[in-house]
Amino acid sequence: MKTTTSANLEESSTPIRGRVVRSRWLYNLLSFLMVFGPGLIVMEADNDAGAVSTYTQAGAQYGTHLLWVLLILLPVCYFIQEMVARLGIATGKGHAAMIFQRFGKWWGLFSLADLLIVNFLTLVTEFAAISLAMSQLGITPYLAVPVAAIALILHVSTGSYLRWERVTILLCILDLVWLGLVFLARPLGLEVLQNTVVPNIPPGGLTSGLVFLVIAIVGTTIAPWQLFFQQSCVADKRLRFADLKWARLDTFIGSCFTIIVAGAMMLVGDAAFRHHLPFNDPASMAVALGPILGPAVRYGVPLMMCNAAVLGTTAISLSSAWAFGEVKGWNHSLQKNIRQAPGFYLVYALCVLAAAALVLVPNAPLQLIIIGVQVLAGIMLPSAIIFLQLLLNDKELLGKRFINTRWNNVINWSIIIVLFTLSLILAAQVIAPGLFPS
Repeated sequence: MKTTTSANLEESSTPIRGRVVRSRWLYNLLSFLMVFGPGLIVMEADNDAGAVSTYTQAGAQYGTHLLWVLLILLPVCYFIQEMVARLGIATGKGHAAMIFQRFGKWWGLFSLADLLIVNFLTLVTEFAAISLAMSQLGITPYLAVPVAAIALILHVSTGSYLRWERVTILLCILDLVWLGLVFLARPLGLEVLQNTVVPNIPPGGLTSGLVFLVIAIVGTTIAPWQLFFQQSCVADKRLRFADLKWARLDTFIGSCFTIIVAGAMMLVGDAAFRHHLPFNDPASMAVALGPILGPAVRYGVPLMMCNAAVLGTTAISLSSAWAFGEVKGWNHSLQKNIRQAPGFYLVYALCVLAAAALVLVPNAPLQLIIIGVQVLAGIMLPSAIIFLQLLLNDKELLGKRFINTRWNNVINWSIIIVLFTLSLILAAQVIAPGLFPS
């Protein structure tokens, strides 16, 4: 039976599935469950295949010494995505549509081109991960990659947002398997705690490889597509003003869940570091760890790598399809079937199929592509956040209730400055490779 959003509910008694809910606690729980989804999905989908490669590589090369970076990124993740949820609820429109509306066609095309380029390259990394993982499991990429692409297209083509959301949330929850893999890896507890709360430079000092990897961690933890995805997701789900506090809670839970899982990936990589195993990619690392930690790690890491790739692919492709549909004025909703929104689903399918085809090119340097794309995302992120920050300070658009507070602006501009600094450091490193010698 149809339910309504919390904006439509009476304060003292709430009709849910034909019953009157008089308990305030139950009312709040049901309201949250109806809003829950976009925040968790946008955060955990960013623990995609590129994230698995980046975090496990960080652990395999530097042990637990970069865990503190993840702790710093936790509030950054929340504050950025909270703005996105607030903007989506206040406007009822996607991020691409708002940029075109408020900044004009030129800046709109610039942001859309940025998004589509980074998204496509990121999709290549998702299928590259499927190729690497399935190869280590004895399944040829020429079978695994096309099957995955077709399954991903079918996943979004049901004409039901809720059906897509429920399946995707289950995939997010499946990432808890990483915590089980950490238990098998048996990290050193005191060392983990110390390196999580105390910032430090790994032994060897500030090298170019370390700078590259830190920027990759930032790029994979906060990606430009997340801004477009969550705002369009909120608009597609038709959340209202009264849903904002629950959307914030959803985003906070998603941020915490994502950072915990990211830390678990790094700790699995730390097992390779402690056993002095070389790192090429997560799937090869799992094979090397198999005789030491058992078959659960040997097969678990490649399978979770595939789960991460599926999550990333569906979210990233949808962010492209939503953004393109908004700009073109097409129907662009998962609530509509293929006949009602043919252009929207066609963009999604083309993104998936083109990326899958590119990965099947023989002898492509897959791990290098995966890490390089994370760095590219880190470089492009600051400009995307500036658009978001300017939109959230537009009184005419949002009014006094939803506009950024002074503290929002202090925090957000600080984040933007740090991200620009990292981008400049990376550019300097590329121009002068000896800037950060070992």
